[in-house]
Amino acid sequence: MSDQRTARVAVVTGGASGIGRATVLRFLAEGDQVVFGDLNEANAQALLDEVADPARLRFVPTDVTEESGVAALVGDAVEGFGRIDVMFNNAGIGGAFGPLVETEAADWDRTFAVIGRGVFLGTKHAARAMIAQGDGGVIVNNASVAGVGGGGGLTAYSAAKAAVINFTANAAVELAAHRIRINAVCPGLVNTPLVMGRDAAAIEAQLATFQPWPDLGRPENIAGVVAFLAGPDSVFLTGTHVLADGGMVAWGPRMTGTSDPRGRTRQYVGFTEGTTGRRPTRRPVHDV
Repeated sequence: MSDQRTARVAVVTGGASGIGRATVLRFLAEGDQVVFGDLNEANAQALLDEVADPARLRFVPTDVTEESGVAALVGDAVEGFGRIDVMFNNAGIGGAFGPLVETEAADWDRTFAVIGRGVFLGTKHAARAMIAQGDGGVIVNNASVAGVGGGGGLTAYSAAKAAVINFTANAAVELAAHRIRINAVCPGLVNTPLVMGRDAAAIEAQLATFQPWPDLGRPENIAGVVAFLAGPDSVFLTGTHVLADGGMVAWGPRMTGTSDPRGRTRQYVGFTEGTTGRRPTRRPVHDV
């Protein structure tokens, strides 16, 4: 792939809503051809109906935990548009939610399946296709600020996102010889169905306790970072992660619930199930 900005073929997982949807639209606005995968076919059809040039957009129903499905998604880009230049591994879920000692093993496994396995499979099959093409490519993984710090209530999610960050660094070393760059973006609080869920009002009301920047993040903000990481201006960036968090990590507060020394757990806000995985089992958590 040339370092100069030309029309490309991009693949996006979890592309029917939130950050994925915004990134699909951003790539289309830049003249790219896009193939996106998701489990929510209704949202996917709504996106297909919205675009002005549907010939540049393809949809493949995709469960990112299934290798055959991810391979088919990448294969559709190669067969339909002739190649793949950019892979955005975006699909995710909130996953296991609540105190560590009450987390079910099945919920832990599901969280890692969608977030960790999904990124691995997307990277594996995109890299295979890019290596076969012989002219490089770009992979961007959607991590999270939760993957770079501690907090309570989202242990499985945070651990899975930390795995994505470390996987990204290791894959970058291995793929550099093939001129394939791979980086991660770490969003903070962003107004998406995955983060806001039914707690949107609570998050909006408490925004000042989460981050110093006065505005809640929008999916388009993260799509802009992804576009930068996928573009020629970031040609010397690989193996790193970019915080797009309104200063949250610099400031220090955490968005998750925390437990005090007496064992009481504060109300958790944010992070509901997404459109790319089954609804996880949850235990109610309240102030006591």
